[in-house]
Formats: sequence, C-alpha cells, structure tokens
Amino acid sequence: MAHGSRRTPTTRIGGFIALTKPRIIELLLITTVPTMVLAAEGWPRTSLVLITLLGGTLAAGGANAINMVVDRDIDKVMPRTQGRPLVTGIVSPREAMVFAVALEVVAFAVLWIWANLLSAILAFSAMLFYVFIYTLWLKRTSTQNIVIGGAAGAVPVLVGWAAVRNDVAWAPVVLFVVMFLWTPPHFWALAIRYADDYRAANVPMLPAVASLEVTVRKMVLYTAVMVAGTLVLWPVASLGLVYGISAAVLGALFLWGTIDLGRHPTPQRSMRVFGYSITYVTLLFAAMTVDVFVEHGF
Repeated sequence: MAHGSRRTPTTRIGGFIALTKPRIIELLLITTVPTMVLAAEGWPRTSLVLITLLGGTLAAGGANAINMVVDRDIDKVMPRTQGRPLVTGIVSPREAMVFAVALEVVAFAVLWIWANLLSAILAFSAMLFYVFIYTLWLKRTSTQNIVIGGAAGAVPVLVGWAAVRNDVAWAPVVLFVVMFLWTPPHFWALAIRYADDYRAANVPMLPAVASLEVTVRKMVLYTAVMVAGTLVLWPVASLGLVYGISAAVLGALFLWGTIDLGRHPTPQRSMRVFGYSITYVTLLFAAMTVDVFVEHGF
C-alpha cells in the first residue's frame, strides 16, 4: 500500500475519511475490477462488482486506519504526514480503532454474505498482514519493510478473482506476483523524495538508509522482473495482442524511467517515476480489460 494524501482534514467527517487513505484505496480498486473481468471472461454481474468494491474499500480503509493509529508517533515527526487526523487531534486514537474494527467487521460480512467466504477471508488476511507484518514489525525494523509488506496491497487481485469464481487459479497468482514486484519501485520512488522524513522518524525505508545508487539498482531489478511477470500472464491468462503489446510497451517505459533515474538522480525524476508507476498499473489493467472484451466478443 502506497501513499496517502497530504491534505489536512478540517472536519470530523473529513478526519474519519482521511483515516482510510482514499487515494490508496483507489489504486487497490483499479486492480480489482479488471481481475473480475478476467475471471468472468467478460463483465461480471454488476451487483457482484459493486459488492466486491464495497467490501474491498471497507477492508482496505480499516487496515489504513489501524496503520495510522500505530504510526501516529512517527507521523508527528514527518512533515509529509503531520496533517493526518490523529496528529492534528481531530480524531482520537480510540475513535480511530473503533472505526477501523467496525469497517473490518462490515467488510467481512458484506463479502461473505453477498460474494463468498473465500473473498472475505482473503480481504481480512490482507488487513492482518498489513497491520501485523508490515506496520507493527517490518516498517521500523527492516529495509525489506515495503518489499514484504507490499504483499498486502497485491491481495485485491485475489479477492476480485475469488469473488467471481470462488477459487484461486494461476492467472490471479501471477497478477499477485506482478503487484508484489511493482510495489518496491513504486514506493521507493516516493521515498527518495521524502528520504529526510524517514530519517527523521528513524524508519529504515531503503532510500533513507542506502545510497541512491543502491536504491535505483534495486528498483531496476524489481521493475525488470515485474515486466517479465506481466508477459508471463499473457499466455497463462490466454490474453491476446491488445494486452501483450500494451504490457511490453508500458513495461519498457517503466524500466526506462527507472534506468533514467539512475543516470539523472533527482527528487523531481523520482516523483516522475512514482507518478508513472500509478499510470502504468492503471493502463496495464485497462489493457487487460479491453483485451478480454475483444477476445470474447463483448
């Protein structure tokens, strides 16, 4: 899970909404619906799409709120996060936890009752992993924090597939791996820009504790393997030329952007890579969706 908004909420309602980190949820949902289309080999039942989006939104929002409760001490130190509701005091930690738990309970119920138990368990497992493995353990102790912790942000593709088919197959597993590999270069590009914030908070995010050269080298490696993963999906998911060509072109641009960052290392270029990484995911999953419609005559 990637980033949050820097806007400071000024109302109680705005504070509770900010706890869920809406911009992160948007990114997670971008991967969910196309995976549902892939699973259904066309457009799934609209009511199921809406239920899955609702359940996924609530589950991710609850996880993000718990993350803010745990991280409120370091959020006070980092200028990028000083406007968050638990730092400004517009929402109390107890209120945030009650809100988060309520979101998780409703999310599980929504997915279990109107989708299936597997999708509910997967969404709940993502929350547990994000809170206990990433937030409580790895974030403050290891440079592998976002590498391993990023698995939580890759689970929505499994949730989307499971909601449609009530199983997990190779295609969503490959998509999970793609999103898992996408997270480090995506987040490290942002962390390069805010490396001083992480140093001040004593959080061992890679760009804060390693040289820019080392960080970019790892970004290039993860990006290259990720692009290879998107090409593996092509035959595994029986996709056509629309997806295959898009994956190759979009991946080449992503890889070139990370290589260019290594040649011209500036915060501005790192934010350009960060911005493109979001565009990349959006266009890649859009291409997958279009491909399914083309291949199946919709």
